[in-house]
Amino acid sequence: MDQHQVESLLESLLFVADEPVAVSQLAKVLEVGVKSIEEALERLRTGYSHRGLRIQRKGGRVQMVTAPEAAPYIERFLGLQLSGKLSTAALETLAIIAYQQPITRAQIEAVRGVNCDGVLRTLSRKGSIEEIGRLEQAGRPILYGTTFEFLQYFGLQDLAELPPLEGKGDGEENKTV
Repeated sequence: MDQHQVESLLESLLFVADEPVAVSQLAKVLEVGVKSIEEALERLRTGYSHRGLRIQRKGGRVQMVTAPEAAPYIERFLGLQLSGKLSTAALETLAIIAYQQPITRAQIEAVRGVNCDGVLRTLSRKGSIEEIGRLEQAGRPILYGTTFEFLQYFGLQDLAELPPLEGKGDGEENKTV
C-alpha cells in the first residue's frame, strides 16, 4: 500500500471513529507498520494546520477533531448551549495536573494548599481529568491525568503544546506524559 493510500484510509478511519484510537490498532486494521501510520498522521496534521480539522494526540491514541476556533459556530449550528466556564480553583487544579501528571490528590493539595476533593469531582465529571493509575504505596492513591476532552477544551493538539511555565529559569523541561 503506498503512502497516499495509507493517508487516505487513515483519514477515513479517524473520521468515523467516535473516540480516540490507538495507533497500533490503526496499523493492524490497515495492515501496515506503526511507522507508516506515524508518517501519515504527521502528513495529516500538517495538512490540517490551517483548516477546520485537527489531528489530536495523547500518548499512543489519536483522533480527528474540529478546530477550536470553530467551536462557537459549531455550537450554534448544532443548537448546543455554550460550554460552561471553569472556576479559578478548577483552572488552577487542572494546570497542576496538566504539568505534573501523573499526580495524586495529596500532591495537588500540597501545591494548592487547600482540599481539592470537590474540584477533582467536578473536573472528572466534565471529563477533563481521569484516573490513569494508582500509586504503589500504602492506600494506593489515585493518579490523575488529563483527557482528550482537556485537549479539546483548550484547543491543544497534544500536551507538548502547553506553554512553558513562567519562572523556570533552571532549564528544567515541563513534565508531561
